[in-house]
Amino acid sequence: MRTVKEISELTGISVRTLHYYDEIGLFSPTEKNEAGYRLYDDKALETLQQILFFREFDISLKEIKAILKDPALDRDQILRMQRKMLAAKKERIERLIAGIDDILKGVNKMDFAIFNKTEVEEMFQSMFDHMPEHIRDTAVKEFGGVEQWRKHYIEVVSSGKMQKNYAKIVEWYGGKDAYLNAVKNPAAKEVVESYSKRLEAVLQKLAGKRGCQVDSFEVKESVGEFGFVMKQFSQIKDEKELMLKQAEYYRDNAMIREATDKKYGDGAADFFAEAIEAFYKE
Repeated sequence: MRTVKEISELTGISVRTLHYYDEIGLFSPTEKNEAGYRLYDDKALETLQQILFFREFDISLKEIKAILKDPALDRDQILRMQRKMLAAKKERIERLIAGIDDILKGVNKMDFAIFNKTEVEEMFQSMFDHMPEHIRDTAVKEFGGVEQWRKHYIEVVSSGKMQKNYAKIVEWYGGKDAYLNAVKNPAAKEVVESYSKRLEAVLQKLAGKRGCQVDSFEVKESVGEFGFVMKQFSQIKDEKELMLKQAEYYRDNAMIREATDKKYGDGAADFFAEAIEAFYKE
């Protein structure tokens, strides 16, 4: 076992940061001794190493926490994911170095654009075609029509700032071609099953907190994870309206209310609706 000070000296991460990771539930000690000092074993060190790998890509702590706690991902899957990200980053850095070499030779070929206009239009169409109907309807309503949504999507994704942001997503998928292939040819059944498992785990966790106040930290944490998964799946710019629509379904749709209460216990539908509204109407 190692103390928090020893972990700090070994990794270069400050004691204060390690304490913060513990407070937000990202990286907790293996145990605490009688004096209350945090102690870490080798497995905990491996988890910290995974966190540091993800931080290399500027992935938020919230996203890292969701990934590490995803029941659908095991240790080897996470490591393979990180290896692909690192390989893609290496490839991109090598392209940038080659671009600098070209400039030094007097040939400026540097281009930071990730996707061209045609690719962006294809990305929108693929997203639109494969999106679940109720999510698509919410997005169409949000933008005032399909064409308005398409125009907004193309403008945003084509912007220099968003192109740079997409560089991180491309790294996540292991390269531009792999990402475009996933967008254009989604394995619908596998994707739905994966997200269904993840959502089921989140809802089971949320249902287990029905005795808590909807504005408590533990309930908000679960709702936040619920929203994060929905945003990942739907790929809309802000999940707030989608989640509030989901709360409305829990409250007003008789079929959904009955199925939810049957699966998660009496009163679950009302609790889900109240918890979502408390989180997103602040």
